Amino acid sequence: MWLVCVAAWGQDRCAHPLSYTPVSAPGRIDWDKFPTFKLPFTIVYGGPRLGDVQAKPLQHGFSHISTVQEAEFGSLVQPQQRAIEWSGFAFGLNQPWETAESPWNNDLNAYRTRWDRWLHDASGGVRNAAGQYLLPTDILMVDYERIHETDTRILRLKTDPTTPAAYRSLPDDQFLLRYKKDITALYAEGLRFIRERADLSRIRMSTYSDTPILNTFVNVVGNSWTDWSTNPNRVHYLLKDTTSFARVGGPFYERLDYVGPSGYYYYDYPSALAPDYLAYLLFQVEANRAWTNKPVMPFVWMRFHDCCGNYPRFIRPEMAEATAIFPFFSGAKGLWLWEVPGFDNPQSNIYRPNDVYAAYESFVHGLYRLSRFADMFEGDYQLVIPKPARDLMDAREPVWRGVVKGQNLLIAAHNPYAADGATTTVSVRYGNFSRDIVLTGRQVYLCQFNLAAVTALPDAPAFSELSVSPNPTTDWTTVTFSAAKAGEVQLQVVNLLGQVVAEKAVRARTGVNKHLLKLNQLPIGIYIVQVSNGQGRAETRLIKSDE
Repeated sequence: MWLVCVAAWGQDRCAHPLSYTPVSAPGRIDWDKFPTFKLPFTIVYGGPRLGDVQAKPLQHGFSHISTVQEAEFGSLVQPQQRAIEWSGFAFGLNQPWETAESPWNNDLNAYRTRWDRWLHDASGGVRNAAGQYLLPTDILMVDYERIHETDTRILRLKTDPTTPAAYRSLPDDQFLLRYKKDITALYAEGLRFIRERADLSRIRMSTYSDTPILNTFVNVVGNSWTDWSTNPNRVHYLLKDTTSFARVGGPFYERLDYVGPSGYYYYDYPSALAPDYLAYLLFQVEANRAWTNKPVMPFVWMRFHDCCGNYPRFIRPEMAEATAIFPFFSGAKGLWLWEVPGFDNPQSNIYRPNDVYAAYESFVHGLYRLSRFADMFEGDYQLVIPKPARDLMDAREPVWRGVVKGQNLLIAAHNPYAADGATTTVSVRYGNFSRDIVLTGRQVYLCQFNLAAVTALPDAPAFSELSVSPNPTTDWTTVTFSAAKAGEVQLQVVNLLGQVVAEKAVRARTGVNKHLLKLNQLPIGIYIVQVSNGQGRAETRLIKSDE
């Protein structure tokens, strides 16, 4: 146990959850159940409007709307409150860029004609004195998505008939360099053309999910945080400075005003990978901030991604609420809440009239709670990131982040790995300030403290420094952990269905322990290794491979 060293706890106030009943009727969002509020961030509402023609998102934390109703133009939604999504930028002409994701043998004049037509229509034909189109928006997001992201996929173009014969005969290493240089130039040409033909002096432009660190959900822990944040080989070639491969840059990157990683979620509970959702989103923010000073503004979605069997289900309430709060504690400057166009349109072939949009209300609820401390994110403030999100995912630990301004420390905490109803103690330490926070289940905690109140340090956790090596492995691994106390410990291996597939009871000593686990009977896949006793538990991820 630990003792408080001062009479007061030092807690100023908490943004406790509002008491409200989530919407249960399909096809509606009850905006007015929340007070009106604002936040000092760029938060774009790209979700369904569901009959709203009063610009309700702008009254509830959102700064911009991308799906503006005709009745809202001018009076309720000004150009500085609008964000335009330019979908299908490289589609519609049946060129190699569209059909094969190739930069070669494309009719660029046809693309330029198409782009110019879009700019004309989006601007209503209005131009400035220099002949540039005047777009009625504050943000322009261009959606390319026509690029091969891996070397293996790029090399397949060596057999594509649209690839110039001179390139097909190149050695693989030279072919890869040729492709990366030419596709980067093609991407850059698109943004160059827009900047030439439209007046963007007051418009922020970026593209969808083209970021320095571009990765998939499953490979986050495959590299160390030091490697992710310092190794130039992790930087996506599209945004790499070709004159110095040790940093971001190049003709495409230089034309971006901000970067927008895609932070969608893939797995729902009870999948063992589902709890990684928040660490994954925060990794997208933190890893890209390590490489660029441009603002980071992730795309987030209230549905699960369509890759892994959970689409189009909505994410869980606590997931939506945490998504609205935590990115700003990792340094995000905004969010773009996105939805596939057409879900609320009776004329669309993906119209879903029976969808219940309670997840959207959970997201708005999170924004509202954060707005209670809006002043903490204005002026001079400091982020407190005690452990990178990548390392939290690897260790399967609760997330806590802080913001310090003056003598105030704002803390957000959440344990995505907790079972329903279980309690988790999170030890928050910053300088001489210390506090144990008790979380119930997967609640999202948000409270502010006075740093002048100093407390003693809490007891050490039951287990720390858990690791497995080798990882990946073929038939065995060594589990290493540090135990706070000696005693019996249970080692378990759990599959993605939550089933215990291997276990071993061992006697732990105080300090560092090492124990061998044989895994030759297990099929290839991803597993969770757990170390537990009556005082606590620690987890880490293990990959069983065939080589």
